Amino acid sequence: MKFLLRLASYLFHPLWMPMAGSIYYFLFIPRYFPPEIIKSKLIGIAIITIFIPVVFYFLLKNLGRAENIFLEKVEERRWPLFFFSLLNIMVLTQILKFYNYPGLFYYFCGILASSILAYLLSLLRIKASLHMMGLSGLLMFVIGFCIYFNLYLLHTIAFLIIATGLTASSRLYFKAHSTSELSLGFILGFLPQLAVFYLWITEYRMLDQF
Repeated sequence: MKFLLRLASYLFHPLWMPMAGSIYYFLFIPRYFPPEIIKSKLIGIAIITIFIPVVFYFLLKNLGRAENIFLEKVEERRWPLFFFSLLNIMVLTQILKFYNYPGLFYYFCGILASSILAYLLSLLRIKASLHMMGLSGLLMFVIGFCIYFNLYLLHTIAFLIIATGLTASSRLYFKAHSTSELSLGFILGFLPQLAVFYLWITEYRMLDQF
């Protein structure tokens, strides 16, 4: 059981969530995209949201600014969150075009909002669970995606709910977070995605009127 809880902390690390949402989007969207386009977009997103942050983490670790990849101290989170926010802006401006990938564009808008909020809280020395923030954001994105396209991918939603509960148990078990920090992280991830989903639906209704 201890191994499973430890594994959950790595498998559902917030660093993977932008890429997970992107893969989900291209797998299930009822619209055709050329394979080469999908491949180029996913590679670009992977480089910006995974590989560059990992290199930045090792730089911080070598400078003594981070002890491990979970960034357990609130002070360690400031630069990574600030840098990750800039990387999300790069994704939104350089990789994703709103009119070609509206759902994915809004997903990254939600991630950007969550990252900025978490960064601002870190300046106030308030710690929120980034694991919960990433998973709850992905969960809301999948729910909104299913509603928007009238899909019934309940197995995916159920899996994410289980993953969220397992990861929360893991963070509590290893004393990485308190219950309030987990709840705050869940809210930081879920509400921005709910807000951008409302914008997505509103934009769809406006286009439908023309």
